Amino acid sequence: MFRAARRLQLDTVMVANQRLQTPAGNPYVSAVWVDGGADVADQHIVEHAERGDLVVTQDIPLAALLVPEGIVVLDPRGEEHTMETIGERLSIRDFMEQARTAGVVTGGPAPFDARARQAFAAALDRALTRLRPRS
Repeated sequence: MFRAARRLQLDTVMVANQRLQTPAGNPYVSAVWVDGGADVADQHIVEHAERGDLVVTQDIPLAALLVPEGIVVLDPRGEEHTMETIGERLSIRDFMEQARTAGVVTGGPAPFDARARQAFAAALDRALTRLRPRS
């Protein structure tokens, strides 16, 4: 993502409720630290993202707020959330959360490996190509 920001000269903003280190020497990447609880970073993103922006998050409820606003949302494994998929993904997430709360061992995600990195890079490239204005 940071290489794409530099290559395409795209302003890239990281948002978190903790201090983040931006990559040295990359003027296109900045960080916003929002003070507060668990969902303050999500709220900041919802309030500042605009139609045509791209957000990378693994937070399904956050994606469900952004997608209807015309914001492209990718998860870190390269899956794009769309109006056609976000409802189902939110339902599955809620079901798994209920299962975990009930004590069911659900396991975790597959390891983030080279294949996942490659899938994300390809999805990021496709999304950025689609979003970039044509000259």
